[in-house]
Amino acid sequence: MNRLGAAGRHGGAKRTEAHARPGKFARTDERGFAGASRAVQPSAKTAAISLKSGRRKGEWWELKLPDGLAEAPIGAILKQLPVPAKLAGRLIAAKGAIKQGKQLRLKLFPPEEPGFPGDWAELNILYEDDFSLVVNKPAGVEVHPSVQGQRGTLAHAVAAYYEATGQRCRVRHIHRLDKETTGPVLYAKNELAHYVFDKAMREKEIERIYVAIAEGVISKAKGTIDAPIGQDRHHPTRRRVSETGEPAVTRYEVVETFPDLTLVRLRLETGRTHQIRVHLSHIGHPLTGDGMYGGSRRYMQRQALHGEKLVWRHPWTGERLEVRAPLPEDMDRLLQELRSGAEPR
Repeated sequence: MNRLGAAGRHGGAKRTEAHARPGKFARTDERGFAGASRAVQPSAKTAAISLKSGRRKGEWWELKLPDGLAEAPIGAILKQLPVPAKLAGRLIAAKGAIKQGKQLRLKLFPPEEPGFPGDWAELNILYEDDFSLVVNKPAGVEVHPSVQGQRGTLAHAVAAYYEATGQRCRVRHIHRLDKETTGPVLYAKNELAHYVFDKAMREKEIERIYVAIAEGVISKAKGTIDAPIGQDRHHPTRRRVSETGEPAVTRYEVVETFPDLTLVRLRLETGRTHQIRVHLSHIGHPLTGDGMYGGSRRYMQRQALHGEKLVWRHPWTGERLEVRAPLPEDMDRLLQELRSGAEPR
């Protein structure tokens, strides 16, 4: 019987040896570089460009060019940097890329409107720098509005946070979590990061790892659920396994077993709506608390699903970042009661 390790109970951000300090509703103080969604491929030219030496000055990003590129045209230099071609063209056209001797200045941080009115709420920020923001989403909060005029979503809270901290950023979530699912949500704080993160999501370079409490005892220690998912024609918000659905693959490993529940860790190869919930229900082990997909509300009043870890790369430096979110109180309490042999409340 294996136990959920410290990674499942303690949050934080990891950049090589650096850790951001987690708190349930407190903003962390660390703002160093995060890992990135694309690294520049090494070559004779790019090897001499120190991407980590870049620094922000207001709306501009400045970096020093090596001697071999100091006389090169700006367009040629941008091709050696992690700037998407479409954005590079716009920067050049708008005079947002300026070369002064060995210094290159890029207007990567123009002021933007958030796109949502701000609704103040305490945020548990797991990581932040000039390009990235990662927020630990609590249960009961939607990532963005699902109907016109809806307020009180995580998008509105992030908009209020940007405003309160003097950041003129557009709210750009890169992936979503279900309303009752907890865990990290990644945001791009400028257009460059948005381009790079979107590409990384399409190419499955952003890793999301979950832990869940499933009903019954899963007999296989690990396995892969490869079953297409489509919409349930009898229920507008429910999904189901369907031969005509979109491809969906979930890998799982059993972490710990109890008499009638299983703690399981899951990795997504695709990102279909309700994928984990549908797949576990499909193999006869719905999430406890997930009434929509056959789970009992005996132990929890929501689906026992939590985003444990998020891994991505910094859109400028290519550096790897790993963010871990602490297990939410309701899931942690249930596991502690199950381990002690006490009857869960």
